[in-house]
Amino acid sequence: MDEKPEIMTLEEVAAYLRVSERTVYEWAQKGEIPAGKIGTVWRFKRNEIQEWVNNKISISGVVHKDSQPVFLKNVLTPERVITLSCKKKNDALEALIDVMAASQEVKSRDELADGIYYRESLMSTGIGMGIAVPHVRLASIKDIIAAVAVCPEGLTDYESMDGQPVKLIFMIAARKDQQAQHLKILASISSSLKDGTLKDALLKADSTAKCYELLTH
Repeated sequence: MDEKPEIMTLEEVAAYLRVSERTVYEWAQKGEIPAGKIGTVWRFKRNEIQEWVNNKISISGVVHKDSQPVFLKNVLTPERVITLSCKKKNDALEALIDVMAASQEVKSRDELADGIYYRESLMSTGIGMGIAVPHVRLASIKDIIAAVAVCPEGLTDYESMDGQPVKLIFMIAARKDQQAQHLKILASISSSLKDGTLKDALLKADSTAKCYELLTH
């Protein structure tokens, strides 16, 4: 497995976060994102950016409008919680894309799939501890939407940050102008999973109905 470079450029971070290069530049200038300078050029450590996205997003620092929180229960429905027996990353992503494409929030399955796979080509969304959060913002999404897959056997080819098989996938799709909600739902997921209790409960659940209850209580 080829290792990705530890240091990212401003352009790579912008593509990874699906925001403009100007936005990343301003965040770096203000100290709102972990960054350092080599001469006059901004550089970013891949592991610090991943941690910032998944564990240390400061909503007050990057969002100045729409202070209402966004939780999974606001964007998830029972039919978008599934259990999978597949062992390959792409099979799991396809199943989640199908589930999301069946909802009225998604206008184009093809655009959703293209966005998800493009995002994965930039950097694996496996954040470690058996968890992955593939996410994308697209003009063809009517409103922010989530789907969750429980994969008890684990996906060994996900190329997670820590190399562990992925057992839980949270797929998020938002409209292009929903950056605030997008960041908030990522932060909400990170917060709910960080101590491992919810993850363990989801993997032990005996039905998708129970998983949905755990995710939205």
